[in-house]
Amino acid sequence: FEERLRARVLPEAVSFGMLVVTIGLMLTILNRDSDALAFFVLVGGTIVLLGAGLMAFFRNPPRALPTGDPSQVFAPADGRVLCVDEVQTTEGGRAWRIGIFLSLFDVHINRAPVAGRVLSVTRSGRGFLAAFNPRAPRDNVQLALKLVTESGAEVEVVQIVGVLARRIVCHAQQGEWLPRGARYGMIRFGSRTDVLLPHASHVRVVKDDRVRAGLSVLATLPEALR
Repeated sequence: FEERLRARVLPEAVSFGMLVVTIGLMLTILNRDSDALAFFVLVGGTIVLLGAGLMAFFRNPPRALPTGDPSQVFAPADGRVLCVDEVQTTEGGRAWRIGIFLSLFDVHINRAPVAGRVLSVTRSGRGFLAAFNPRAPRDNVQLALKLVTESGAEVEVVQIVGVLARRIVCHAQQGEWLPRGARYGMIRFGSRTDVLLPHASHVRVVKDDRVRAGLSVLATLPEALR
């Protein structure tokens, strides 16, 4: 696997952010002789700040790939832990689910939580509920990336859209080997990322913890699968 998300500010920052900044500046310039100049300066300045915020949304700070214990599972996204709960897998077994909510102010680049081979890349869902809605993991548009580690443990990371998010980007393909911490995709404008782990894993975070992709350890895989 070769990372494509390398720039410190992604190209989308130009197409989205600069367009909004330009509109704000033009609104002020074109009305500089207006009797309501103060109003247009206020509106134009607000739009410029919005555009700057959009450009910040597409920031991509460099982070070293995690090293050390290969059984450690790292956060795939920056944000706040929404839930740590047990869920039933499609095969009928049990797994731990750690849900992470990404606000508009968080870095939205997704990183591989473990090093592993991509078993499948599956898109599903049709809804656009708020990312913190309990029904979002079931109903919202989403992309599930299933990885198998060198020891045989299966770990799934699911990108889930929110109310504002309308596009999931995933560059990983079936059969590729992802290094732990590799940048493989992103979700635009507010979202949620879930990690599903073997039930015997040792979870090391709790609800409302703040985590950072590729830096925060979420759990340790079970001894039997190492």
